[in-house]
Order: sequence, then C-alpha cells, then structure tokens
Amino acid sequence: MEYYPIAIEKLIEEFAKLPGIGKKTAQRLTLYVLNLPQDEVREFAKSLVIARDTIKPCSVCGNFTDKEICSICSNPNRDKSTICVVEEAKDIVFFERVKEYNGVYHVLHGTISPLLGKGPDDINLKSLVERTQGVKEVIVATNPNVQGEATAMYISKILKPLGVKVTRIAHGVPVGGDLEYVDEVTILKALEGRKEI
Repeated sequence: MEYYPIAIEKLIEEFAKLPGIGKKTAQRLTLYVLNLPQDEVREFAKSLVIARDTIKPCSVCGNFTDKEICSICSNPNRDKSTICVVEEAKDIVFFERVKEYNGVYHVLHGTISPLLGKGPDDINLKSLVERTQGVKEVIVATNPNVQGEATAMYISKILKPLGVKVTRIAHGVPVGGDLEYVDEVTILKALEGRKEI
C-alpha cells in the first residue's frame, strides 16, 4: 500500500540509494526537500547536475577534479617521490587536514574483494605501477579491514620487486580511546606498530 504519491515514493527510493541512507532517513530528506522554497530546490538540483557533469577523475592519481590534472598533482611543491595510496578520493581530505603529508596520492577507487567479485583488475592498480618510476616510497593507507589488508598485501607484492619501498600506515589504539573497548586485532596491531619513546 502506497502512502505517498508516486513522485514522492520515487524520490524516497532515490535518496535511499545513497550510502548510509535508510528508508526512514530517505523519507525525512524527501519531505524536507518538498518543504524548501522552489528556488532552493532548483539550486540544489542544478548543483547536483553541474557537479556530475564537470567532476572527473584526475588523469594522474584518480582524485576528483574539474580539470585534467588535480591541484595536488599539478602543484610543483608536492614531493612526487612519495605516493600515498587510498581507497577513495574522500580519504585524501583526511590526510590533507593534518597538513603534515606533502607527497602525492593515488586513488584505487575500491579494494580487492573476492567475495564481491572485485579483483586487482577492477581497481586503479595498473596506473599505480606505471607511476612508480623514480618513486622512493609508496604508503598504503587502505582501511584496516579484510579487503584493505588484502589490497595492501597485493600492492606490496607487486611493487617490492620493482625496488619501491612499500609502507603501511600504523593501526592501533586511537588517541583518547579506552583499552577496555578495543578489540583484539586492534590491540595486536598497536603492539606490532609500537615505537620507542
């Protein structure tokens, strides 16, 4: 039984396709948008269309850009001898906020996940190998889950024979965290990644 007109049901369906948005949140968003002034809704829709039409992957690293090469890759002050490999373009923002990393990035656009039918050829690995000429270090910053670890191991396996130093970001107990709430794998990673103080 439909409670709303077809146009509202369709909008709820579309919002529900977004990651992290369930049916109730999609319904809330839909009703919110329907209560906005007409000009705000048009501006919102216009922004979506413009972003989708103009944003594309950087031809070098795969980051989002509105140019052929993103602002990080085209910056002459960035250290091109260090590449930080991330799963998605959104992950770059986290590193840039810290303002300590001055290298460049490489976006995989996913991870290796045999259960989901995604192998090495399904993510942006080929261009990473091509970029390693003259690179001193590749930092693998995939998520600390099964897919992220499998991807990190695969990257290490294909790059080490090329003479490239491959490192992995440290994992462990978060700052401000309590040990009683930390799982065994995180404790193990924290012990393995310990350093002298």
